[in-house]
Amino acid sequence: MIIDCLRYWVTTYHVSGFRFDLASILGRNEDGTPMNKPPLLQAMAFDPILGDVKLIAEAWDAGGLYQVGSFPAWNRWAEWNGRYRDDMRRYLKGDAGCAQSAALRMVGSRDIYQSGDRKNASVNFITCHDGFTLWDLYSYNVKHNEKNGWGGTDGANDNNSWNCGIEGETDDPEILSLRRRMVRNAFALLMCSRGIPMFLAGDEFGNTQFGNNNAYCQDNLTSWLDWRMLEQNRDMFHFFQFMIALRKRFRILRANLSDGYYGFPDVSFHGVAPWHSQFQDHERYVGVLFAGQEPGEEPQIIYTASNAYWKPLSVELPDPPPNMRWEQLADTWEAEQKTVDIPDGRFTIGPRSVRVFAARPR
Repeated sequence: MIIDCLRYWVTTYHVSGFRFDLASILGRNEDGTPMNKPPLLQAMAFDPILGDVKLIAEAWDAGGLYQVGSFPAWNRWAEWNGRYRDDMRRYLKGDAGCAQSAALRMVGSRDIYQSGDRKNASVNFITCHDGFTLWDLYSYNVKHNEKNGWGGTDGANDNNSWNCGIEGETDDPEILSLRRRMVRNAFALLMCSRGIPMFLAGDEFGNTQFGNNNAYCQDNLTSWLDWRMLEQNRDMFHFFQFMIALRKRFRILRANLSDGYYGFPDVSFHGVAPWHSQFQDHERYVGVLFAGQEPGEEPQIIYTASNAYWKPLSVELPDPPPNMRWEQLADTWEAEQKTVDIPDGRFTIGPRSVRVFAARPR
C-alpha cells in the first residue's frame, strides 16, 4: 500500500519527493528489532517510478532507534541530520567544547557520512516544524507549552536554546540587537555548510510561537505565520536573501570542486591563527576554509570565521595564493552587508558573530 500510494502521488500529482517522519520504524522487523536490509526501504530505493524523486528520512523513531549516518540508504536516501542541529545549537550559544563538532558539521559531517557515495546525504537544519522557531531559539531558555493542555509535559526539553538575557518578549534594544545577530549567525553558518540546507518557514522574518515548542495543536496566532513580521523585520529577510545568493554564487560551499587549490586542501580548519585548530575545550572560535577549482574557471576559496565567544577576537587569515587578496563578503555584526578588502589578512571579529571571506584576484 505504501509503494502504491507513493507511485500514485508521483505519477498523478507530480510530487517531487517525500520526507518520512520517524522513518527508522520502517526498518523494524515484526518483533521490533532493526533489520539489516529492510525490504520496504530497499523497494523504495530501487523502484523504477520512485527512482528520480527525493527520499528523505527522519532517521530515528519513537522507540529510541537513532540511525543518523547509518540509515539503510543504498545511495538513495538523504537524512535529516539531527546531530547538525544539536551540535550547531550548542556551539552557537557558546557552550564550551563544541568547536570541533561544529567544524565537522560545516564540512558535511564527514565523521558521520564517511562513504563517498553518501557525501550529499546530510540535510542540515537548525530549526524545523518541531521545536522552537529560530527567533524563539534565542528568546527562551525553556519551552512554554502551558496552553497545549498537557501541563508542560509535552514537547522536547533539550532545546539548546538561549534567551540572550531575558526570557521572552522584551523592549530592551541591546537584547533585541543580540537576538537578531544570533539569528543571522545561525543562518550564515547554515548557508556556509556542505550538505542540503533546510530552514523553517517564517524564520526569514523572525516569526515566533511565543516559546511554544510543540504548537501543532494550536490553530491560532501561535502556530500561524504572522506576515506582519516581514515588514517589521525586513532587514532580517534581506540578510536571508543575501546569504542564499552567496551560497548559490560559490559552488565550493555546496560541493568539492577538486582536491583543493594551490596547496589548500578541499577543506581545512583554522583557529585565530591560520592552520592552528587544536579545538581546546575552552575555545569558541571556528575557521573553516573551502578551496577548489573547476576546469576552465577561477578558483574558489571561501573562509568562514565564527566567534561564539562573548568577547572580540583578533584573527589572522591564511596567506592567499599569489595574485589573490582576501575580500570580506559578509559580517553578521551588521544588518546591512558590504564588500570590504582585507589587505593584510588580519581582522577583529566581534563577539558572537560570523564573517565570510573569499580569496579574489588582485
